[in-house]
Amino acid sequence: MFDDIKANVRDWTDDEEISAYLTRILNKDAFDRSGLIYGMGHAVYSISDPRAVVLRGFVERLSQEKGHEAEYQLYSRIERLAPQVIGAQRKIYKGVSANVDFYSGFAYRMLDLPCELYTPIFAIARIAGWSAHRLEELAGGGKIIRPAYLSVSREQEYLPLDAR
Repeated sequence: MFDDIKANVRDWTDDEEISAYLTRILNKDAFDRSGLIYGMGHAVYSISDPRAVVLRGFVERLSQEKGHEAEYQLYSRIERLAPQVIGAQRKIYKGVSANVDFYSGFAYRMLDLPCELYTPIFAIARIAGWSAHRLEELAGGGKIIRPAYLSVSREQEYLPLDAR
């Protein structure tokens, strides 16, 4: 997707041009005509994906080291603009943010990994979680299980690290 954006957006610093192209992607008039801006949105993280926040910092430093600052700035602009465009086009008001995969392909490319490895790396990183979900599904009679946020342990007073 980013190669397509880079090829079709002349001025990578023009928010209006970038937003217009993102709108074309959402309207299925550009890129793969799926209507999706890949790397944006997550089933759980609507305000911010904490994994993406951590990865973004590493990717920014890597882009400086590798001389890809202009491209990193394009990613940053898309990360800022896409939620606005998606919200306006799709009437989504709960929030949309970049997920951890938004920057991963860029990082892989800067590390000179062959693009044929991007999908296997994506899958390898998730196999343990997918397997655990499948085992839970089988044990639960086909019901998809989402972890609860209610702790079943007894409440304890917080102790700072240096007091433990």
